[in-house]
Amino acid sequence: MLARAARLRTAEDFRSTIRRGVRCGRPGLVLHMVRTDNPPSRAGFVVSKAVGNAVARNRVKRQLRHLVADRLVRAPFDLDVVVRALPGRTRLADDLDAAWTTAVNRLGVS
Repeated sequence: MLARAARLRTAEDFRSTIRRGVRCGRPGLVLHMVRTDNPPSRAGFVVSKAVGNAVARNRVKRQLRHLVADRLVRAPFDLDVVVRALPGRTRLADDLDAAWTTAVNRLGVS
């Protein structure tokens, strides 16, 4: 579970992360990541109705929250991250691993 301070909550937080951050797309998700000077690292999730009914969307959000929480703790610097789940996802963990690695590399730390 992400602590309240580790969540993106306002529309402006989401908007600025998407506009200023690097974007990495995979078949199951799109990841937007930006470095920030304000600790702690924060994450937000976007799961549209195209993914499925409310039960399916909430399941996807819970899975993503679990996967991202571990990565935020191990991040080499403070980040804001937005993860957008795409319909027809199959391997969220694999897609997130690949996108996370690419985004961190693009931000300048390997």
